[in-house]
Amino acid sequence: AGINKPMWFLDVTKDNYDKIMAVNAWGKLNVMQAAGRQMVKQGKQDYPYKSINVGSILSRDPFIDVVVYGMSQHAILALIKGGAKALVEHNITVNGYAPGVVRSVMWEQLDRDLVEMGLFDKHGESMDSIAENMILMKRYSYPEDIVGTASFLASPESDYMTGQLLMIDGGMVIH
Repeated sequence: AGINKPMWFLDVTKDNYDKIMAVNAWGKLNVMQAAGRQMVKQGKQDYPYKSINVGSILSRDPFIDVVVYGMSQHAILALIKGGAKALVEHNITVNGYAPGVVRSVMWEQLDRDLVEMGLFDKHGESMDSIAENMILMKRYSYPEDIVGTASFLASPESDYMTGQLLMIDGGMVIH
């Protein structure tokens, strides 16, 4: 689960901060803890349990109109790294994937918010503009672009990997 309500840096309110951080950071911690406790309760096995988490490219490069969302994504990156260190003794790997611009319900709302903020003139324009000007592959993604990475993280091929957040963004954020 994740939410976003863009605001300019100087306009961010405590209410905006509290709502986004409560869902995106606190909510993620609660889910990771509940899953981790269940895995520990089930006992060790020959292959690792896997905690697979969804983050965002904004964990690496926050934008000025979604600074609180970016903060929440930095928190998710910290949870992945900290969770990996805390859960390794229980044979649990903790990783995640970080999509960029994905054609989704969340993006549709973000598009409306960006128009309301005056960043774009009409609905639907934001994704095309960002794809053309900010994504190396010159297109936004669809959920099916994410499936292969999520499947890899769930597979035995990722058994020796932990504490990582894989970017799936068409080259939007390169570090």
